[in-house]
Amino acid sequence: MTTEATSSRTLSGRYGHVHERYADDATFLWLLRSLAVNQPHYTAEDLVELDNRIDAQLDGLMTAPEESWKICVAALELQQPDAVFTAAILAFRSLDTRYVQQAVEAGLDSGHAMRGLVAAMAWLPGRLVHSWIKKFLTSKDLNHKYLALAVCSARREDPREFLTAILQREDCLAHPQLYARALRLIGELKRFDLLHALRIGMESEEKDVVFWSTWSAILLGDKSLAAHLQSYVLTPNLHQARAMALCFRVLPLEAARNWISLLAKDPANNRLVITATAILGDPHAINWLIAQMRIPALTRLAGEAFTTITGIGLQEHKLVLEELPDLDAQLPDDGAQNEDIGLGDDEYLPFPDVNKIAAVWQKYQQRYAPAQRYFMGQIISPGISTSEHLRTVFSSGHQRQRQMAAQELALLEPAHFLLNHAAKGLTK
Repeated sequence: MTTEATSSRTLSGRYGHVHERYADDATFLWLLRSLAVNQPHYTAEDLVELDNRIDAQLDGLMTAPEESWKICVAALELQQPDAVFTAAILAFRSLDTRYVQQAVEAGLDSGHAMRGLVAAMAWLPGRLVHSWIKKFLTSKDLNHKYLALAVCSARREDPREFLTAILQREDCLAHPQLYARALRLIGELKRFDLLHALRIGMESEEKDVVFWSTWSAILLGDKSLAAHLQSYVLTPNLHQARAMALCFRVLPLEAARNWISLLAKDPANNRLVITATAILGDPHAINWLIAQMRIPALTRLAGEAFTTITGIGLQEHKLVLEELPDLDAQLPDDGAQNEDIGLGDDEYLPFPDVNKIAAVWQKYQQRYAPAQRYFMGQIISPGISTSEHLRTVFSSGHQRQRQMAAQELALLEPAHFLLNHAAKGLTK
């Protein structure tokens, strides 16, 4: 053994605790990021800062790849997506196929763990993962194909003929998860050449397949199909949030109002009704939203909906309470109950000053045309000004606003990809 090799091993052992810290910090920061992408107080600029912090920890791991890999492998036993993310990044960057195989196997253990694997392959530059994506697309293992499509989705990269081939193979169509993922990708990437595959998917007996084929067809321009998603919108299911996010953007205004009325029949749907109202962007509902702001459990969500429609930022215009209210006597203190009513989603939203907001709306409501959809203060209608407005929101808005802007833009411009608001920013 050479002196240099001996010295390297001695150093890696001596500083092993440093690399444990790098691994722990990278894992924690990615977990924080996975939550941040849907939080109301994060912007794209904030994400870039967080991405840089994650990259710094990952770079630290690469100063001693062998030592770091031992640390990452031990963490993989937990089968958590954050640990899989860190291990997969190190594996692909090391160019060691043994490491890659272990990371991929860990990621494929469960849908939960796969989140981290997909995120890692979306994070890395194409030169490190494109050959692996192609390898998985051509693999006989259908789970590999599913992984490849999920990564293409996250990267917003078109697998082209590979996607076409998957939708022509009987074994792939018999794999509901893979089939549904392929159909979803058609809409995200605007693959108009595969419209026929969507029509076939709508006839499936698998609910996931029916949903994603219909979802994609609507994104490709057939808005009349929104009526087919009514059951997904009005009843609790895995796709309810996505169905709402799409349908209330494409339904005729009166039909959308009727669906919201149906949701409102069940008081348990109060939060869903507020969310649907924000998606619809109907200024006619602002007075109702102001009334919801007087209900402690709904006040912050209703305030966010007000901003989503009108474009009037509460904090920027000093429409927030200077002193937070004491809600102990009015809100449940049981942890499970808090989860049920979604208080965690409101944690970083401001408390609106309802009286000030009511006064502002009384003064400015005439500026909002009736029977029109608004998003962040501007009418949603075909035209350059609306497209520019949506791009501005996607570029500089908060994460929930960016996600909504991406959907509006994809519906407004038929050839426009559905932008990924959770994608890694342009770091360093």
